[in-house]
Amino acid sequence: MIIVCGLHVAQSQIDLHGAKSVIGILGPETPHPGYSGVDNHLRLTFNDINDDTPGLISPREQDAKRLISFIENWDQKQPMLIHCWAGISRSTASAFAALCILRPEDDEMALAQELRAASPSATPNRLITTQVDHLLGRKGRMLKSVEAIGRGADAFEGKPFILNP
Repeated sequence: MIIVCGLHVAQSQIDLHGAKSVIGILGPETPHPGYSGVDNHLRLTFNDINDDTPGLISPREQDAKRLISFIENWDQKQPMLIHCWAGISRSTASAFAALCILRPEDDEMALAQELRAASPSATPNRLITTQVDHLLGRKGRMLKSVEAIGRGADAFEGKPFILNP
């Protein structure tokens, strides 16, 4: 089980679902918290931007490699939680990446539609999606699928949701 949420409800979702692995993605202005009950915690730090922007930190290829490695090494015995600040963009891109990594034979469009059904506000970050797409050799299909589902419903913070790998 993969739980996706915003920072402000991360610990309560960890407690509720018994997540032992966490991927936290926050901007450089926000310190990464520690979480009780968590065995593995990947901390990624970059801004939520969809294009390289002067003065802001873009996700780098190294971040995408660390994300892929963390997901590939997740034993799936206990739930994994993925969060960003609002649970809308960076975390949903990472959750989409997880589905593509853990279900490599599934069609990217079907996985993107599954993401949309689980979260009407999901708006996966294009830069993360592009980097993971490239590293997984998906030939642009991940990005095209994210573009096809479009921007999610407007929200200040996404509601926590669950995906099954």
